[in-house]
Amino acid sequence: MSQPLNIIFAGTPDFAAKHLAALINSHHNVIAVYCPPDKPSGRGKKLTACATKLLAIENNIPVEQPQHFKESENQATLINYQADIMVVVAYGLLLPKVILDAPRLGCINVHGSILPQWRGAAPIQRAVEAGDLETGVTIMQMDEGLDTGDMILKATCEISPQDTSASIYDKLSALGPQALIETLQLMAESKHQAEPQNNALASYAAKLHKDEAELDWQLPAKTLHQKLRAYIPWPVAQFTFTDDKQKQHRIRTWQASVVEGNFSEAAGTILHVDKTGVTIATGEQALKLEILQLPGKKALPFSDLLNGRAEWFQKGQSINGLGK
Repeated sequence: MSQPLNIIFAGTPDFAAKHLAALINSHHNVIAVYCPPDKPSGRGKKLTACATKLLAIENNIPVEQPQHFKESENQATLINYQADIMVVVAYGLLLPKVILDAPRLGCINVHGSILPQWRGAAPIQRAVEAGDLETGVTIMQMDEGLDTGDMILKATCEISPQDTSASIYDKLSALGPQALIETLQLMAESKHQAEPQNNALASYAAKLHKDEAELDWQLPAKTLHQKLRAYIPWPVAQFTFTDDKQKQHRIRTWQASVVEGNFSEAAGTILHVDKTGVTIATGEQALKLEILQLPGKKALPFSDLLNGRAEWFQKGQSINGLGK
């Protein structure tokens, strides 16, 4: 076994915490954990620590929470740890060159895509939305660009037709830590090879926004189904239903399936209703909505929703409102 590395870890959410846990359980030494300052959360706006900070405290690891690395004081604090390497997983702060160059082996990042595809903030969601058949994690040597560094190791997994961003997140949460430990072993023994990315093959995974979640029935059913799966657990695909009193209801869609066939009805028209779901005409083929959530309610199978809201879902009417 190689000599243990002294590691600075930088990350924020649960995905990052799973990688931190793997490092803590390895023979390497995590000498500091960097994460953003605590943020107000909940109705009381109480300051809440992120997952990585909680794990660090539990394991008596020093925690640093700078707002940024523009100030020389914050830079000096990190440099003084004299780390062998810095591991970055979903951290959220830009690292200037002085930080990237501080550890002996530089900084590496665990990115949730097969680079150079889906550089950016939402690689898992954009891969599902695009209908990709596989994804994975890439361990790269960080540079000053946005996910542009040389690639050290890749690990891949399938995206099935049933996968959502949430399920892919779980897959990568298991895949990533293993790939990270393997990469550190290679780097500790100077056996790693870094491969430059082909920028011509790069794509950008823009951050998700709430307004993307509105279902556009003019799109093909396959495209809608991919979007629906991509937006779980957030922001969740939805449509606006207007009842007979002209009150609008935002209805979230948690599960659906594509119904093949040629349909002459206008997009957004209800084609069929039964206990298993409501089938909607789209720009191409149809989409069957199977699990829905009314405002302020739990997500329910369509059969439960049909018991109380049958008048909302009548064959021939628009899914967006009565009489439309």
